[in-house]
Amino acid sequence: MKKLTQIVLDTRNFFGDVMAELRKSSWPTRPELLDSTVVVILSVVALAIFVGFSDLILMKFLEMVL
Repeated sequence: MKKLTQIVLDTRNFFGDVMAELRKSSWPTRPELLDSTVVVILSVVALAIFVGFSDLILMKFLEMVL
């Protein structure tokens, strides 16, 4: 029972420390968050187009070789 009590106390202390650290964090404003989201989405789309185009070129090249 003593071990269980210690586990509960350790868990409570851990979450207390987590909350203390989260209060110290600086969170982005809504416009900063939206700007970052747009950048990520555009980057993913650009990378998808690049990978798709590269795949198409390599596929055509392999067809010619084989």
